[in-house]
Amino acid sequence: MYLPPLSILARIWGLGELCMAIKTHSKSGGKSKDRGSLYLIWIVCALSVWAGVYAGSHAHSWDLPRRRTLYFVGYGLFVVGGVFRWFAIFYLGRFFTPNVVILTDHHLVDTGPYRFIRHPTYTGALCAAFGVILTLANLAALLVIMLPVTAVVLWRIHIEEAALREAFGEHYRLYTQRTKRLLPFIY
Repeated sequence: MYLPPLSILARIWGLGELCMAIKTHSKSGGKSKDRGSLYLIWIVCALSVWAGVYAGSHAHSWDLPRRRTLYFVGYGLFVVGGVFRWFAIFYLGRFFTPNVVILTDHHLVDTGPYRFIRHPTYTGALCAAFGVILTLANLAALLVIMLPVTAVVLWRIHIEEAALREAFGEHYRLYTQRTKRLLPFIY
């Protein structure tokens, strides 16, 4: 079975994310609540991936068994996560911005992928990232990439939820009571 190299797909994904961030970055229509988190996410992700790939290629004692199986599982997670992220972005439509901003005519989206989880774009991104890392089949790479990336995403979620609570008040509080942040029925 031939699969395109994941290193190429991951680069295409990164380029797609950058293009999407530039195209959808909100410069008007609402006050920014971002607090620099967009830039921090990019910096943490770039440094973590670089350090993780370096660690994975040098810390061979941390290599995981069943490399081939991990490669196919990781590849699948990458594809599923990427598709889920882009579906959630398209579902939000013009309300999606990479920077945290509440637009003047913004309304709370609580249907589609947002019915059970509040941040499906991050769920998809973390799933795709975890998939890419699994293909490296190295525990050091996994830790060096996933710990800081997950931490910065959780911090970003905190910022987004504060902005949403401020904008939507009781409606958002009720929404948080019936949904989870990243994983349906779990967290």
